Amino acid sequence: MHFSEIELKNFRNYKNQKVIFHKKVNLLLGQNAQGKTNLLEALYITSFGKSFRQTNDSDMIKFGEKNAFVRAHAVGENDDITVEIGLVKGGKSIKIDGTPVRKTSELLNHIHVIIFSPDDLRIVKDDPSRRRRFMNRELVQIRPVYFSSLMRYRKVLQQKNALLKNSVPDCGILDVFDEELAIYGADIIRTRASFIEKISLISNGIHSDLTESREDFRVSYKSDIPVSKDKNNQKSVILDILAENRNEDIERRTSCRGPQRDDLDLYINDRNVRKYGSQGQQRTAALSLKLAETAVIKQETGDTPILLLDDVLSELDFDRQKQLINSFNESQIFVTSAEIDRNLIAEIPEYEIFKINNGSVILT
Repeated sequence: MHFSEIELKNFRNYKNQKVIFHKKVNLLLGQNAQGKTNLLEALYITSFGKSFRQTNDSDMIKFGEKNAFVRAHAVGENDDITVEIGLVKGGKSIKIDGTPVRKTSELLNHIHVIIFSPDDLRIVKDDPSRRRRFMNRELVQIRPVYFSSLMRYRKVLQQKNALLKNSVPDCGILDVFDEELAIYGADIIRTRASFIEKISLISNGIHSDLTESREDFRVSYKSDIPVSKDKNNQKSVILDILAENRNEDIERRTSCRGPQRDDLDLYINDRNVRKYGSQGQQRTAALSLKLAETAVIKQETGDTPILLLDDVLSELDFDRQKQLINSFNESQIFVTSAEIDRNLIAEIPEYEIFKINNGSVILT
C-alpha cells in the first residue's frame, strides 16, 4: 500500500496544504523547523490515530486555531482507503472511508507505517522504556488484540498504583486488580515473546548482510515475568509473582513486577551490544531491528509497510544510507533531510523531490 495524497488544514504549521505523492521515494527537503517532520506526523496519525512524538493531540493544532484536519488517501493492490482525522481542543474524530469510528483501535491494521528517526538509532543504548515502545508500536499494528490487552493492562495498573498510594491499601481490591493484571499481562508477555523470536531471526540475517557476515546479531526478550508456553499457566505464574511481591508493592507504593518492567537484550557475537558495543555497532544493530520490522509486518499482514525516515540519513554513513534505501525497494518511502547527497539520489530509480518552506510544500 502507498499514500497517494494528503490534505492538511491548520495542522502544526500548515494552514491549507494538499500534496500528491510518488508511489516509491519521496524526498522532503528543507531547513529545520519548516514542517518536514510535521508532514510525516500527519501521515503517521492516519495509521495509528496518534503522534509518534511525546505530545498531546491538541498540540498538533496550528497556533491560534480551534481545530485541525488531516485527510489521507492510500492505495493498495486490491483496495484503497481514505482516513480523516479531525482534531479539536480536548478531543478528536476519526473516519474511515467517510464512516465515523468510535475507537482508535478500529483504525489500526489498515495502513501500515514504520517511523525511523534519530531517536530509533538510540534504541540500543537508551533506557528500557524505549525498547518497550519499540515492541508496542509494532505489535499494535499487526495484532489488534494486543492493543486491547495493552490498554486494559495500563488502565488497571494505573488504578492499582493509585490504590497503593494509600497508607493502608485494601488488599481485597488489590486481589481484584492483580487478577485482571494477570489476564491482560499473560497476553502481552506471550505476544511479545513470539514477536521478538521472529525479530531476532530476521534481524540476524539482515545484520549479517550489513556487516558482510562478520557479526552475529541476536535479540532476546528480557521478560520481567518468566514466559510460559501455556496461556493459562502464564496467568498463574503472574498471579504467584504478584502475590510474592505484595508487601514490596505496599512498601514502595507502586507495582514492582510485570510487563511494564520488560526489556530487550541485544547481542553481537554473544557480547551485550548496549554495554560493550561501539557506537557504530549500536547503530547497525538499531538499523537491523528497523529493517526486520518490515519483514515481520509483511509476514503477519501480507502488506508492505510504508517507511517514514525522519532526518535519519544524516546519522548514517553513505554505505548505510544506500543499504537502507535499497532494502525498502518494495516500499513507499518518505525521507526528510536538509539536503541529500547527489550520489545517493543517483542510486534511487524512482523518486520525487519536494521543497518544504514554512509550512508550504512545492514539487520541484
